[in-house]
Amino acid sequence: MKIPKFPLPPVCNSLLRFVRWMLLSTLAGILIGFVSVLFNFGMKFATDFRTSHGWLLLLLPLAGICIVFLYRFFRYEDNAGTDTVIECIQYDAETYVPLKMASLIFVSSIMTVICGGSVGREGAAVQIGGSIGRQLGERLHFNAQDKKIMLMSGISAAFSALFGTPMAAAFLPMEMANVGILYYPALVPCIWASVIAYMLAQFLHAPMDHLTVVEDLDLTLSFSLRVVVLALLCAVVSILFCEALHRIEHFLQKIFPNPYLRIVAGGCAIILMTALLRTTDYLGPGMHVIEQFLEGHVIPFAFLLKILFTAITIGAGYKGGEIVPSFFTGAAFGALFGSLTGSNVPLCAAIGMTSVFCGVTNCPVTALLISFELFGFEHSGYYLIAIAISYMLSGHNSLYRSQKIMHPKGL
Repeated sequence: MKIPKFPLPPVCNSLLRFVRWMLLSTLAGILIGFVSVLFNFGMKFATDFRTSHGWLLLLLPLAGICIVFLYRFFRYEDNAGTDTVIECIQYDAETYVPLKMASLIFVSSIMTVICGGSVGREGAAVQIGGSIGRQLGERLHFNAQDKKIMLMSGISAAFSALFGTPMAAAFLPMEMANVGILYYPALVPCIWASVIAYMLAQFLHAPMDHLTVVEDLDLTLSFSLRVVVLALLCAVVSILFCEALHRIEHFLQKIFPNPYLRIVAGGCAIILMTALLRTTDYLGPGMHVIEQFLEGHVIPFAFLLKILFTAITIGAGYKGGEIVPSFFTGAAFGALFGSLTGSNVPLCAAIGMTSVFCGVTNCPVTALLISFELFGFEHSGYYLIAIAISYMLSGHNSLYRSQKIMHPKGL
């Protein structure tokens, strides 16, 4: 006599899948969070050591040679970096993301920052988290969709552990690949991996950047109109940021086809510009300068100089992230706008920072959550207005060539 088999109710299948992903995202949060915390400490050491030893800037061309050699030695010189991770999300993990991506970006980013390259760390988090998350999916023999979710969970964990914004980190991989579409199947794994990595970073006392805007300002029509103008201009700045990075990279590749010559030339250009400007404000991520903008300081043309330094650094072949430089650019422009219009300078700097980030990444939900987590909810109406306008008016420009605009931004 055969015993009939009864299929599990849908709620039981959902519960089993929930428990499975809670366990898997906990694993991803712990493993990738720990690697990201190590990277965070490394970047903090590199920044502090370079700040106290200015002569290290002279070693930037030598660091560049070492970076090119490392990528060639491990036969990964033709990788597309973050674009490779984005393509893996778009095509259900068909694009191969090797584990060596995490190792190489880990080492090369620290080498770039310790010698003064104008890059950040959060962009590298996408490669570190995506690479390790993808390999976890491979080792566990997941199907293509589950590999993609593991990769996205890895990105959330790495970004959260590095920047300390678990809400924004959870949504970043869900909206960064296909603009206009949120990949909700990854919602619970990304959120849980992000929270676990954030708690681990706090437990290990990882260095976190604490940015605040202390000025109190009610939502008013007059200032809202200024915010509209600021957001419109931030959209233009974000277009300029993306175009500068892509065009300078193309220019340097055309002038210096040899990657060794290209990275040495870029390093020498950074040294020369620093000497001419007689300031080190544009070297490294520049978080300390961002804090000055949020305190009301204004440096004319700082946003243009940061764009130039970052475009040359990345275009020449140095490694690191573009996100903190975009924060710097937006905060510098926002502070300048506030000063010229007689507005609240710190608040304009904060609005500019998140607006330009939104414009260059096309991630409005992530940008809004970053503004809440960094600056609180006191001025949430202004952030909401500015981010929406910057998103709509920044066009189809992006830091990432592989990013797809799935729905038009316009009305």
